[in-house]
Amino acid sequence: MFTSTIFASILPEILILVLGVILLIVEPFWKVDQRRNVGWLTAGGLFVAIIVSLLLGQPGEPTSVLGGMIRFDWFGFFLKILFMFAAAITALLMMDHEKAGQRGEAYLLLLASLLGMNLMAVSADLVMLYLSIETASIPLYLLAGFIINDERSTEAGFKYLLFGILASTIMLYGFSLIFGFTGTTNIYKLSEMFAAGEITLPFFFGLFALLIVGLGFKISIVPFHFWAPDVYQGAPTPIAGFLSTASKAAGFAVIVRLFFVAFSFGDNPALLQTWTWTLAILAAITMTVGNLLALPQTNIKRLLAYSSIGHAGYALIGVVAFSQLGAASVVFYLAAYIATNLLAFGVVMAFSRVTGLEDISDYAGLSRRNPLMGLMMLAAFLSLAGMPPFGGFVAKVFVFAAGVQANYTWLVIVGILNSIIGVYYYLNVLKFVYLKRMPNEDEENHPVPLTRPYTIALVILAIGVILVGTVFAPWFSWSDSAALNLF
Repeated sequence: MFTSTIFASILPEILILVLGVILLIVEPFWKVDQRRNVGWLTAGGLFVAIIVSLLLGQPGEPTSVLGGMIRFDWFGFFLKILFMFAAAITALLMMDHEKAGQRGEAYLLLLASLLGMNLMAVSADLVMLYLSIETASIPLYLLAGFIINDERSTEAGFKYLLFGILASTIMLYGFSLIFGFTGTTNIYKLSEMFAAGEITLPFFFGLFALLIVGLGFKISIVPFHFWAPDVYQGAPTPIAGFLSTASKAAGFAVIVRLFFVAFSFGDNPALLQTWTWTLAILAAITMTVGNLLALPQTNIKRLLAYSSIGHAGYALIGVVAFSQLGAASVVFYLAAYIATNLLAFGVVMAFSRVTGLEDISDYAGLSRRNPLMGLMMLAAFLSLAGMPPFGGFVAKVFVFAAGVQANYTWLVIVGILNSIIGVYYYLNVLKFVYLKRMPNEDEENHPVPLTRPYTIALVILAIGVILVGTVFAPWFSWSDSAALNLF
């Protein structure tokens, strides 16, 4: 029976589908020079969907719907709002992309991927979870290689497709072993079934290894990070920004729900410590490798790719903590990271649209060529570096606090040291923006104008980065409410 609860649980997905149908109907009737308006329609439609979902789709007590396939709770709902926000901003940033901005199919693929990410956040069954991951991933494979006459884009799409299919297949094998051992695919019943069965430590470690291959690929942790720099550099820049934020956040949503619920092992601390310590070691390696490899980069998109790898390591500290504070800190970190990294990629998009350049040295004199863009880049990179009063600072404080509370002080120390390394290469970029000059020192003759979609997107993101860092109590309260549903 289709009840009001079921309707509210899938309201965001219904709105996304309606928006996609509207795009399919309207877009063919627009002339070629009008199809840029698809971006306005997509972004506006998603912002309306966010408002309607907040008004009519808020969850009450955690509830399983659709035969236990979906979990209707604050954890999934909050992350859905984040994903839709990221997609709306990405649609604005796509509008002035030379080769993708006027093609309606690019926006439809974006909506299709968003639909999968939303379902990833609420999946309560392994079958639904796998279908959601594939629904989110396949459109991204196409979008990464969307510019077929660009060798770097086609290479990015092919690499992402090839490695993504391999990782997904290995993860699916892990899911099949879970079903074979427990006889159920319901995530909320797995903990009981694991407790009832005599699961050995070697078997569980092998099972966990299979799962972390697929999930580690989604969040680009070491050693499953090798695809990220090439794909981020070759993919259309708006898609690279979406990949580094919403897609990564969706992967973390799956990890938090699956591991916190199915792998709690209250009566077997040895199994719990197996996966928490494994993730702790991976987190330490990931943040170290990401930050060290970011140091020699000269291409801004590759630098942001390695930076993204490092930030995955920081966020994993909250997962390793395995506590309510840990889960809340991960959700809060994802909110701050989405706004911050989209802002960084947005500035890169706006700059490369005018200049066609992506090297860090090309940003010399940007603060004089466009003072507003320089301030936006300052806010983004200081937030990524974890400087107050920006969102990245508060987000790191919370994940580090969760790590200390869970007695992972050594991991927090590694995180702090890596943050110091990160400060160096972030400030190195800002050095070119504010302290260096163009070769002829004639910045006045080489302005970098911002179009209206870029201005709207960057201003919204900059305000978000500052609000998350200064007025953080409401945001963390929502994150804490989301985490509370997991315990």
